[in-house]
Amino acid sequence: MLSYETQLDLKRDVVVKAYKNFSGLLDSSVPAIQSTIGSPLQYEYRTKLTPHFEAPPKSAQKNPPSSETKPDWLKIGFNRVGTNKTMDIEECPIATPVINDAYHAARENIVKNIYTYKRGVSLLYRDSLPIPSEPSVETTADPVDTLTASLEEHVCITDHRATAREKVGDFIFEYVAGSFFQNNNSVLVPLTTYVHDAIFSPSPTGSSTITSSDAEAPTHLVDAYCGAGLFAITLSPHFQTVAGIELSEDSIKAAKNNARLNNIPSEKISFRAGDAADIFATVGEFPPEKTVLVIDPPRKGCDDNFIKQLLEFKCKTVVYVSCNVHTQARDVGKILKATEGEESGKKYVLESVRGFDLFPQTAHVESVAVLRLV
Repeated sequence: MLSYETQLDLKRDVVVKAYKNFSGLLDSSVPAIQSTIGSPLQYEYRTKLTPHFEAPPKSAQKNPPSSETKPDWLKIGFNRVGTNKTMDIEECPIATPVINDAYHAARENIVKNIYTYKRGVSLLYRDSLPIPSEPSVETTADPVDTLTASLEEHVCITDHRATAREKVGDFIFEYVAGSFFQNNNSVLVPLTTYVHDAIFSPSPTGSSTITSSDAEAPTHLVDAYCGAGLFAITLSPHFQTVAGIELSEDSIKAAKNNARLNNIPSEKISFRAGDAADIFATVGEFPPEKTVLVIDPPRKGCDDNFIKQLLEFKCKTVVYVSCNVHTQARDVGKILKATEGEESGKKYVLESVRGFDLFPQTAHVESVAVLRLV
């Protein structure tokens, strides 16, 4: 087993090699890659699991045994790397305790009833805070005590369409349990804090490209691929106007609800359903020189149409958060090379790049790149 310090070093190397091999940039255009920021939890951190199993073979369905012993062919777990063969997993050391407890009970139930399944099943286990019920007029409980208790208790949700809830710093988020939300809650405050500091502070390396004449703080935020509103909502106290764009109608519905849960007025924050490729047409009233763009796209990264619009809009600061540093490096390279010959104030530079370990004990690394106009 690799030490955690070694894991973080190896993940930094992944970021270094991605920018060397996929960005197409000269070494002089890429700042020194900073050390990877670790997760507060290295085990029992993952808040979502989706194990699966196959239905019994046809021969076993025709003549099921009377014993409730787990048959050798039954594998409940995840695919082996590079194959479509399932590895049987009895317990997941990176999943939260409430998920492992529910998963263990479910495995026993599946074994008992396996011959009733006619097809394979994908399961969902989502760690959640309990959703508070509407208060009764007759209740005598202190609302503060009730809220505190609900934030300490965790439940496991297994219905894809049910609502999950979690707390990130002082903010509450609810979303459809089967939809996307970052699966390591313990690192979300460090991640969102880092993004805030990258926007409003000089580069952590001390090599900030911001000059005194550029020091006026941004007032507008655009959160592309906003999901349930993680960045838009956690960063909202620091901006006058915030807009989130997302293709998924379910995510937009969740984001709007999360703004209400956190008492953010609709005059300040809005969420708009639409392809991120059309994003800048919907925020045409935002002043580019005072606008920050946060990008958190899927693994495939940004398409050329999106990058073209970004270059035309030219917001002052771009923070690119990515679960695939290779496509991030590719996209950052396109942005920088497209503005290489521009005059002062219209050229993007890469100010900093840093990995975040959202998934300890795995090979995955998240990456945050900060670009500024100079």
